[in-house]
Amino acid sequence: MNSFEMRVLEENSEYLGVPRLLLMENAGRSVADIVREELASGERVVVVAGLGNNGGDGFVTARHLARDYEVHVVLLGREGWIRTDEARANWRAVKSQQLTIKTYEAPTTEALRDLSGLVKEAGAIVDAIFGTGLRGEVRGVYRDAIELINESRGVKVAVDVPSGLNPDTGEVHGVAVRADVTVTFHALKPGLVKEGAKEYVGRIVVAPIGIPPEAEIVCGPGDVKAAVSKRPAWSKKGDNGRVLVVGGSNEYTGAPALAAMAALRAGADLVVVAAPREAAQAIRTFSPNIIARPLGSSYLRLEDVEALLKLSKRFDVIAIGPGLGLREETMIAVTKLLRELDRPVVVDADGLKALPRDPECLKGKKSIITPHAGELKVLTGVTVSTDVIERVEAAKSAARTYRSVVLLKGHVDVISDGERYKVNRTGSPAMTVGGTGDVLTGVAATLLAQTGDPFLAACASAHVNGLAGEMVAGEKGQHITATDVLEALPRAFRALGAP
Repeated sequence: MNSFEMRVLEENSEYLGVPRLLLMENAGRSVADIVREELASGERVVVVAGLGNNGGDGFVTARHLARDYEVHVVLLGREGWIRTDEARANWRAVKSQQLTIKTYEAPTTEALRDLSGLVKEAGAIVDAIFGTGLRGEVRGVYRDAIELINESRGVKVAVDVPSGLNPDTGEVHGVAVRADVTVTFHALKPGLVKEGAKEYVGRIVVAPIGIPPEAEIVCGPGDVKAAVSKRPAWSKKGDNGRVLVVGGSNEYTGAPALAAMAALRAGADLVVVAAPREAAQAIRTFSPNIIARPLGSSYLRLEDVEALLKLSKRFDVIAIGPGLGLREETMIAVTKLLRELDRPVVVDADGLKALPRDPECLKGKKSIITPHAGELKVLTGVTVSTDVIERVEAAKSAARTYRSVVLLKGHVDVISDGERYKVNRTGSPAMTVGGTGDVLTGVAATLLAQTGDPFLAACASAHVNGLAGEMVAGEKGQHITATDVLEALPRAFRALGAP
């Protein structure tokens, strides 16, 4: 399991009621158990700790060893520099045990040099400097600390991953701890077993830390945070997603407008709706934020496909389907457009009805399709009940048939790429009102544009859209509209900790 997946898991564990503070406690205790296997009681143990949660794991280890060992903790920085609430809490706990644990701050090479004898003569050194979040080459006091640990005579126990070793690739970031034992948490990290990593990781122990199994299959805040990144200060229009919505007809104008506004609310920089002539004129009136490009007739026709393919080159993701209608020529045009597009796509609503005509039209594309149970029956001929396991199998089968990520909407959403699956529990029965699916389409299109990952985008969009629906249902009961959900999206993103 890579570092990205572990961060999502830890966040979703908190969502499921298992806080990161408890995970840290279990992790530190696991490391302490291994130290006890490697070292006789009464010996000196030095924990060399960084400023993040890996350091926090080391602080917990120190507490668990304090009764039986001479324990010292070297913090590579200042107390005020500790970066997370969990690590700060455990640093305070360590500081409170002044009679049994000695603590030192070493923000500079000079300060660390004064402690070199302490480290070199230790019976065991716990490497809690960097965890899975290391980026770039190791420098400064951290490099000096790693070199000092490697010079020590004691047994070296790495927390989760030897500091300086990339947990995903096995690459050494300039220098890395040469551990005798690596205690990695929950699951084996791929970098630990790469060729050449053995001399750094030593013996590997995979320690469970209490992450619930559901954290791997339930969508949560971790998925949303992973999908939405903070914008760089110098980002410009277009850097955060350009979405083209192909939808609308002379009968339906609200659906593509809702999808477009939702894409903007989800963070896209630029959204354009390509719609039949009369629909485009009406869509412009919904909001000055929507750009509408008129097509040639009152509905999508085959002759529009060439112009749409040309227009699509300017966009990151194409959302197809809201309000198109079910005319025969429109259905033929949709399959031709999907077949020839070279962009990621989200297909919803009327666009879904065209897929059975050409089940291979999404092959080779990054794509998301978003049926409810009735639309899934149109796609596959299968009627699904409310049984979640049955719905999971149906979503997997549809994903394999259409070579796409499937987001099967319902009281419990199911997301699958044909192999993996997740379920989403946010939402409200009040969201059966028309238009909420169009809002979901817009959110999914933006997150696909920003991540390039259809599975992650589908999981995150289902969760945040459902939460927005919960929020407005909590205020208005069953008397909500799709625009209520749309306007609640920013609140939902903020509530989930997304920037």
